[in-house]
Amino acid sequence: MAGQAGMDAMPDATGDMPGLIRSLHDPACYDHAAGPVRVIETHISWVLLTGEFAYKIKKPLDLGFLDFSSIDKRLHACCDEVQLNRRLAPAIYLDVVPITGTPDAPRVNGVGETFEYAVKMRQFPPDATLDRLDAAGGMTARHVEAIAATLARFHLEGCARAAADSPWGSPEAIWRPVAQNFAQIAPRLDDPADRAQLDTLQRWSEAEHARLAPLMAARKRNGLVRECHGDLHLGNLAWVDGQLLVFDCIEFNPELRWIDIQSEVAFCYMDLLQRGHADWAWLFLNLWLEATGDYAGLALLRYYAVYRALVRAKVAAIRTGQTAGPERDAVLTDVRTLLQRAATLTRPQPTRLDITHGLSGSGKTTVTRTLMQNPGAIRLRSDVERKRLAGLGALERSGSSIGQDLYAADATQRTYAHLASLAGGLLDAGWPVIVDATFTARGQRDLFHDVAQSHGVAFRILDFPVAVATLRERILERSHAGTDASEADLAVLQHQIDTEEPLATDEQADVVGADKPLHAPVQGHLNDAP
Repeated sequence: MAGQAGMDAMPDATGDMPGLIRSLHDPACYDHAAGPVRVIETHISWVLLTGEFAYKIKKPLDLGFLDFSSIDKRLHACCDEVQLNRRLAPAIYLDVVPITGTPDAPRVNGVGETFEYAVKMRQFPPDATLDRLDAAGGMTARHVEAIAATLARFHLEGCARAAADSPWGSPEAIWRPVAQNFAQIAPRLDDPADRAQLDTLQRWSEAEHARLAPLMAARKRNGLVRECHGDLHLGNLAWVDGQLLVFDCIEFNPELRWIDIQSEVAFCYMDLLQRGHADWAWLFLNLWLEATGDYAGLALLRYYAVYRALVRAKVAAIRTGQTAGPERDAVLTDVRTLLQRAATLTRPQPTRLDITHGLSGSGKTTVTRTLMQNPGAIRLRSDVERKRLAGLGALERSGSSIGQDLYAADATQRTYAHLASLAGGLLDAGWPVIVDATFTARGQRDLFHDVAQSHGVAFRILDFPVAVATLRERILERSHAGTDASEADLAVLQHQIDTEEPLATDEQADVVGADKPLHAPVQGHLNDAP
């Protein structure tokens, strides 16, 4: 680990790096037409925007968690950056180019002796990043849906799994960057209250790590440690030509990239919370879970979310040493805000178990989508989990008839037992749960009442009484659209009507009707909870 002196720029053959950046403002330095050059500076690099292309130059730093202190190390990192980012942004990352000449008279992709390297990228509008889009009020749920879908595909199909004998993803490897956060933030905190809060967070992290270490090890054995993006916050996401662009993954430290997929999810989840979008944080998490089925991993999410908040706090803390005056004060405020976010994420939240009761087309999925965002919960859908058990995607058609194949009595029983098991695991991990299913049979409802009772949590039945004519109309519309996991048609609806076991008198105490304020939380509002 680098000491305090290692956190600042180190001497290098490049000489005066800021001088090089000043020189590169001249459009004549480039081998293509360039407009007025704009520079974006981060804590580890400079990005020069020339119009059609952008060039990233790495700062000659050794920060412990990265080492760009020599030109060879920067070249290696540049090559890795292009290769790794092409997984998610192949049209953006073009090449690694040399910088020749001198810092006072540089040539990008020139001839002669090379004294620095840059990553060449196709430029997109700087204001297209989602953090800026959000700040301008232009971000919507559509963007969140795209993040969840893209990330789920990447985790399922686009990133390699860590080998069992690799050094990545073990409990010990997971702890190292967590410990490094505390070691690198602490020297930059002058306020005793800030130091005390950091100490409390360190004790919590140590205890949680010890408690969760067996699960961490099991997830590596099960192939859930993968070569991820590693730095998935809104600043590294952009909306370009109506599509999500994911860029700037971690290339400089494989330990920070070969991680549990829940650690990746935790970063975006935490970032949405930090930006005041608790509803979108819940939406993102639920959509990713629905696509991947990784509900068991949620036991780790809070631990990773605290870690990710402290990663951002560390980055801000490093910036306090690179700024002065009002700008430094603003960055220090960011550090404190992120420490507070981490503290909030450690606190227990109210748990509950809600189930739905209603025939196909009664609006259960629409209403529970709202409820899973506000007050917030993890939603389990029978239509999705039934297909997952059969090895089908949510929108794949099974071709099953009433009472046969996926909808045979034993398959339905297996689906509800699976949902109950998932719900119990989520409650054990401290998450509120909504189960979206028809629950037309009394035994199905009793099963979940018992789950809630055994976990000591509140239980509600969200009832959806809807006129049959309306149900038929909705089912026809949904079937025509083909965008929902449900395969219910009019014959299925009629079968439900014929076989339904209505809510009994002794169940009424747990019932909340569709005409009641379903959004009202049972044990306090969750929008400020992790």
